[in-house]
Amino acid sequence: MNKLLAALIASLFAVGAYATDAKSAKPAASAAKAEAKAEKKADAKAEKKEAKKEEAKK
Repeated sequence: MNKLLAALIASLFAVGAYATDAKSAKPAASAAKAEAKAEKKADAKAEKKEAKKEEAKK
């Protein structure tokens, strides 16, 4: 009986860990996409600023 109870408790922990990993994988991908988008936006902004400086020099 003790072994059965220990197995049930262990399986609950395993299922809980699996469910946590499945939920956290999607937001991580979304965070990576958001970070890439922000970086792209920052690069575009820097290029615009640089072009504006070049235009001002002329």
